[in-house]
Formats: sequence, C-alpha cells, structure tokens
Amino acid sequence: MKQVLVVDDSPVIRKIARRILEGMNFQTSEAVDGKQALNACAFLMPDAIIVDWSMPVLDGFEFMKQLRRMPGGDKPKILFCTSEYDVAQIARAMHAGADDVLMKPFDQSLVKAKFEDISVA
Repeated sequence: MKQVLVVDDSPVIRKIARRILEGMNFQTSEAVDGKQALNACAFLMPDAIIVDWSMPVLDGFEFMKQLRRMPGGDKPKILFCTSEYDVAQIARAMHAGADDVLMKPFDQSLVKAKFEDISVA
C-alpha cells in the first residue's frame, strides 16, 4: 500500500485529505508543519506528499527544498497545495521541487486526477 504524507497546519484540511486518501486505499500520515514533515520523511520516506505552502516553523517551499536534498528525497511525488492561483507562487513551488499543484478546496476526483497525472495512483 502506498504511503502519503499530508502536511498542513489546518486540522480540517488534514482530516479531509486523510478521508479522501484512505478512500483511495492509501496509507496516510500527517504533519502540522514542514519541520515535523522532514522528521517524518527521515523516519519513513512516503511515496507522495501533499504540502501546504503557508505554515508556521517551516513553510512548504523550504520543506520541499530541504526534502529534495535528503537521501531518497527525490523519490516522493509532491502536490503543492494552495488556495490562491498565483503564477509566481506556482512557479516558485515547481522550482522548489513540486511535481504539480493542488488547488483548495479539493475533492476526491481532483486528488485522484492529480495523483494519476504524477503517477502515484
């Protein structure tokens, strides 16, 4: 079973994502910020990560940069999650290591389509 890490400071978003992902038969873990997510990845590198851009302690951009430098950090597929369609922000996310962008609010059909696009499903 594939492992997905959901990184978001909002417990509501993490709960929604977990329900969607578990409904798609993914094993899911959570982190509340980029630092906690890096620690989780050092313990068990997931197959995919959904990461929010705006978080305390370590934001999504810095998390992706640091993850991609870790041993095995090039393997997970990353969906950069945002509620704003800002071309500069999306370009920055892709440069930092995102494989695609997931716009909030999202539902199961959108997550499934994105995972298929980046070859996780």
